[in-house]
Amino acid sequence: MDQTKLGEVISLFTNLTFQDAHHGQDTLGHVYEYFLGQFAIAEGKRGGQFYTAGCVVQLLVEMLQPFKGRVYDPCCGSGGMFVQSERFVEAHNGQRNDVSIFGQESNPTTWRLAKMNLAIRGIEANLGSKWADAFHEDLHPGLKADFVLANPPFNDSDWGGDKLRSGDRWAYGVPPLGNANFAWVQHFIHHLAPHGYAGFVLANGSLSSQQSGEGDIRRAIIDADLIDCIVSLPGQLFFTTQIPVCLWFVTRDKTNGLVRDMKLRDRRRETLFIDARNLGTMQSRTLKVLTEKDISTVADTYHAWRETGGRYTDEGGFAKSVTTERIAAEGYVLTPARYVGAAAVDEEGEPFEDRIARLTKTLREQMAAGDLLEERIRKALGRVGHGW
Repeated sequence: MDQTKLGEVISLFTNLTFQDAHHGQDTLGHVYEYFLGQFAIAEGKRGGQFYTAGCVVQLLVEMLQPFKGRVYDPCCGSGGMFVQSERFVEAHNGQRNDVSIFGQESNPTTWRLAKMNLAIRGIEANLGSKWADAFHEDLHPGLKADFVLANPPFNDSDWGGDKLRSGDRWAYGVPPLGNANFAWVQHFIHHLAPHGYAGFVLANGSLSSQQSGEGDIRRAIIDADLIDCIVSLPGQLFFTTQIPVCLWFVTRDKTNGLVRDMKLRDRRRETLFIDARNLGTMQSRTLKVLTEKDISTVADTYHAWRETGGRYTDEGGFAKSVTTERIAAEGYVLTPARYVGAAAVDEEGEPFEDRIARLTKTLREQMAAGDLLEERIRKALGRVGHGW
């Protein structure tokens, strides 16, 4: 295109007057996020490199409430954690500049996606001058974040651990070569400020694994009183994997927390377990989502337990506050189902003998109906020459 034509094209856009027909809504950002989600579906397993289910991100943000401070994600993918954090701040009448964003991503294409995703929303972020692996080239070595939000690769066996057998990040034990889960956990803790909080997604195996020293690392972290809350999530929340996952919430300070005006209670030597596996609604044949009500149920339970004056009570089958001594007695396993027990069953005051008699009668009726249906099927098949 010659220079004159090119100049005319630029002038067309330069002289346009844009009107905010959507009243401040981030229309372009929502469109971009939609296509990221669709791309994740089309890409299959590789899509997980850059996209985390929106409801999972929203739950992390609602529980951590990053109103103000430094937010860090060392495996930021397409930047979804940052976008949701900004939305949360704005929804609660905060300002975008109340939050400083720091991130890193090792995949060059995904790193560019993150920069674009944030740029079209007008979000300023320090994602480093290049793409780089957070384990081997930490672009924010001195950062102590107020909030860490992350969804690291599950059970990554190709993290180059053979080159990282020492270092101040491994304060609770050297991670095994064949699984990066506890390398990520310790990287997050290493970058936490003294009153900071971290919330991140991990495969359920991290809650109970004993092989290759993982159990010893988990024990050291628990004994250091860093685990604030563990949440078991329902299956089928991710486009790319059916691996059951959980959320970890970690803090260096269980006494009064980062946000002073919340008057957080002293929770030393306590951990909250939430079993949310029964929540969620199927959006398609293979994909489940957490509804706004589901997210509020889990987040409100955590805040009620954490805050002074919160109306928290244990709920059988769903939530239980557990002492570190009890966790130690259970072999330092962090699986919520081990602690929350069974949900209360409403017997409606019916005597046991009467209940058994009623259920037995119902079972006989259903078995008789089944026999009748089987006989009808036999006759129908016999009429078309396929009886047995």
